[in-house]
Amino acid sequence: HQIKIFVSGGVSSPTDPIWMPQYTEQEIRAAVYEASTHRTYVMAHCHTDDGARRCAEYGVRTIEHGTEIHPDTAELLADKGVYVVPTLSTMHVISTQGEALGLPFASLDKIKGVYERTLRSIENCQRAGVKLGLGSDLLDVNYHALQGCEFRHRGIVSKPIDVLRSATSINAEILQKTGELGCIAPGAYADILALDFDPFKDLTGFEDAEQNIPLIMRGGKCIKNHLTQS
Repeated sequence: HQIKIFVSGGVSSPTDPIWMPQYTEQEIRAAVYEASTHRTYVMAHCHTDDGARRCAEYGVRTIEHGTEIHPDTAELLADKGVYVVPTLSTMHVISTQGEALGLPFASLDKIKGVYERTLRSIENCQRAGVKLGLGSDLLDVNYHALQGCEFRHRGIVSKPIDVLRSATSINAEILQKTGELGCIAPGAYADILALDFDPFKDLTGFEDAEQNIPLIMRGGKCIKNHLTQS
């Protein structure tokens, strides 16, 4: 559905420093062009401010992670209509449980300070008017249950309503599915949750889906229904 590229080094990868640029301008523009011929877009793994600027200048639609985005770069992203999808929960898990996961020392060293820098980047993006999506990047199946923690982490620097919009309507925009995802409307997919808490006051309820989300509909079909029958 999209093309994903790397424009900076990674955290869990042991041999490429975070600051390392990846892909040339010509390669990035070629990826963007090829995606456009299929009426889709390029998303970029990107931790660095320099990488974020390159994404904005070369036509990348959405930046994944966005660890270190400075105020002037955030303004450029907003001007170009580039989305940013921070991933705080995976950074928190690697920081606190990386050794148990068996990550090499190089990766454990690279993750230091990344969480805190991402919070500052989110604040810079918010002030500039960058649209923020929501994702966790928790790839290990053993940590899928922690994906709901992303709401709490984002709530440190964002209002609950803004976090909820990131997870619904803005994510739908990113995926080019406005009117189909992220809304309750005629013709939409009817992916609906019933919550046993008020997310406008407290986002921590998403951390325990089994306890706090009694109803889950996917495509209009109930895949979980623990609502009390009257």
